[in-house]
Order: sequence, then C-alpha cells, then structure tokens
Amino acid sequence: MSTASAVHHSSPSHAALGPATRPNLASVGTIVWLSSELMFFAGLFAMYFTIRGVVPEQWAAETPKHNVAFAAVNTLILVISSVWCQLGVWKAEAGQPARTGSLLDVRRWGMREWYVLTYLFGAVFVSGQAWEYAKLSSEGITLNSNGYGSVFYMTTGFHAIHVTGGLIAFLLIIARSFTTRRYTHAQATGAIVTSYYWHFVDVVWIALFAVIYILK
Repeated sequence: MSTASAVHHSSPSHAALGPATRPNLASVGTIVWLSSELMFFAGLFAMYFTIRGVVPEQWAAETPKHNVAFAAVNTLILVISSVWCQLGVWKAEAGQPARTGSLLDVRRWGMREWYVLTYLFGAVFVSGQAWEYAKLSSEGITLNSNGYGSVFYMTTGFHAIHVTGGLIAFLLIIARSFTTRRYTHAQATGAIVTSYYWHFVDVVWIALFAVIYILK
C-alpha cells in the first residue's frame, strides 16, 4: 500500500515537471537563428563603417541626397507595424485566431486582423524603400556608382529582403488561420515565433536608420 501510495502521489508531480520545464523548440530554434542573423547584420555594419573610414568624402557628397523626413515616416510605419504584430501575438496566445464581432469593433479583433494590418504596414514600408531606391538612382547613387552606393544598397537591400521574408511568413500564418477549424497550439506558436522575427527586423532597421540617415 505504501509503495502504491508513493507512486500515486509522485506521478502527477513528476508529469507536471516534464512538459512545464521543457523549452519550446520552435521558439528556441528561432532565437538561435536570429542570433546568427544578428551576426550577419553586424558584419554589414562593420563593412559600412570601414568603407566610411576609408572614403569619408563620398559620405559628405552623397548623404545630403537622402530625404530624411521621408525615411523617418517610413521608419515610423515599420515601428507601428510591430505594435500591431504584438497585439496579434496576444490574441494568438489567448487562442483567438479571428475577430468575434464586427470588423469595425477593433476590441474584438483576433490574431488574423492584427496580422493583416501588420502585413499592410510592412508592405507600405517596402514600397517606400523601393521608391527611395528609384529616386536615389535618378540622382546617381547606384549599387556600382561608388563605395557609398554599394554599402548603402547592400545594407538596406538585405534588410528589405528580410522584411519581404517576414511578409511571406505573415501570409502563411494568416492563410493557416483560414484552413483549419480548430486553432491549435502549433498555430499559435507559429504566430509567436513570426513576431520574434518581425521585431528583430524592426530593431535592425532602427539601427540602420540611425547610422545612415542621422549620423550620416
């Protein structure tokens, strides 16, 4: 009786400790991958400052061509998109994939609506960057014009590619919310790790904006 009682009392606590203390592999994997991406962008920043130190006259000649006000507004759009993304994360964590009321009732929105809004703001940001590229190209700043042009397009271009990848991820998350009747833990996890990536590209862009448009 005592052995059976011991097993009976120890089993629930042991079972509870197992899954509760086990890290989410998707989250851990995403964080590890983002760490490698951080090193990648650190290399781009190092390249930027190295070339700037070698040919500072190019920075003096080219940076006045930037429309800082436009870039600031575009940056604000991306920052706001991270706010929408986080609101979507909270809905995903609460197990609410879609709105439970009118589309005009923002308080009843679910993960899907907030992620659609995030996607739209992200798409506007990328479009703004494409417009800026066209404007700068018309003013003589191209990828092969000089060292400044090369490093500008490489740093901001790789970031734009990452933002585009995030937009594709949002589309997949949104599509999955339509294809299944029951919102699962795996779907919520997918929405959450996508937010990690989106916040990451947001922070990287803030650093790029400060270095390229403010410090010049």
